[in-house]
Amino acid sequence: MAEIFGLDAYAPKEIAARVSEVGVRKARLPLLTLTLLGVLAGAFIGLGALMFTLVASDTTLGFAASRLLGGLAFSLGLVLVTVAGAELFTGNNLLAMAWASRRVSTREVLVNWAVVCVANFVGAVGLAVLVWLSGHAALNDGAVGRAAIRIATVKSQLPWIELFFRGVLCNVLVCMAVWMALSGRSVTDKVLAIVFPITAFVAAGFEHSIANMYFFPLATLLGAPLGAGDLLRNLVPVIAGNIVGGSVLVALVYWLVYLRPGAAPPERAN
Repeated sequence: MAEIFGLDAYAPKEIAARVSEVGVRKARLPLLTLTLLGVLAGAFIGLGALMFTLVASDTTLGFAASRLLGGLAFSLGLVLVTVAGAELFTGNNLLAMAWASRRVSTREVLVNWAVVCVANFVGAVGLAVLVWLSGHAALNDGAVGRAAIRIATVKSQLPWIELFFRGVLCNVLVCMAVWMALSGRSVTDKVLAIVFPITAFVAAGFEHSIANMYFFPLATLLGAPLGAGDLLRNLVPVIAGNIVGGSVLVALVYWLVYLRPGAAPPERAN
């Protein structure tokens, strides 16, 4: 019955074609549209980070339970980006598939990444300011605020090489979540595809550049001795790792499998 009503998931070959087509559309969005959708994505990921912090503030949870529940809560961010619609830098690393097919230029990809990354930063910082003004950090007798400071402080102290490879592993899972969400035909399909990879990357302690754009400003507003230098020291290797994880290990690998010249053509979608 699923095939009759077109409810079956897209096959991997079809997903590859869809990712490439979506990449072309994303690369050619009007600047204002791209910017506003980027701001929204930064705020959406910040909301996921907010929920993670809330879970992390509960010291009665065991380590594994706290990490898994926190990852599940963080999934809200990518669910909002995917279902409500927004432009997220880490997900847009999949534009490398359209680039490899020569459907978009190097300049179009780099401009998209630059605009979306800056817009994500504005959205994440804006949300951090709103959260700070709301007094949210005072919840649980201030434990939420202390958790926010602790999270950012730990991130500021990680070695560069660890930040890079945590960024790689993070965006492998994020882009796999986006990839699998494009296999679905319903909101339920998309949410189920997103939750498990996102929960996994958060529980494992990997590094998401846009989430960190929320964590660091909020911690600073709450009194943590962190500055712009600490944020940049984190973001530079994490962004580099995110690009390698999403563009190389997901987009280009799947391009080689399905879309390179001589590869089997994608099957027709139902």
